[in-house]
Amino acid sequence: MRKITETMTTDHKRCDEMFALAEEAVANADWEKAADLFKEFEDTIEHHFIMEETVLFPAYTVKTNLSSVTEALMNEHMQMRIMIFEAGENINCKEQEQFMGQADTLLTMMQQHNRKEESKLYTMADSAMRGEVDELLTQMGMA
Repeated sequence: MRKITETMTTDHKRCDEMFALAEEAVANADWEKAADLFKEFEDTIEHHFIMEETVLFPAYTVKTNLSSVTEALMNEHMQMRIMIFEAGENINCKEQEQFMGQADTLLTMMQQHNRKEESKLYTMADSAMRGEVDELLTQMGMA
């Protein structure tokens, strides 16, 4: 049986790798490549957020009656969406220094957020939703 922790942690790593590639393109002032890579990162992380917010978090909340954890994580998703939008604007305007500052802040937030999900939520979800994990991952398009 697959686990939420393993699947979602792998997706976090994929998002992190995409972000690093976009950041490298900005550092090299390869703006076209940076825009393409950042768009791919943005689409991938948005899909990740949506799958958590529409499938995983509601299922976890129903199963455990614990909404405070998922509400806090969704608030962080909103904060990251704003930062991602701003970083994308920095790329569009070819503002290397501004992007790099925004990227540092965003990376720190993503790392802290991922640690919370990976060490707490996902492990609790694996435990609380034994027997339902495969179906949840299929619903999230992570099968």
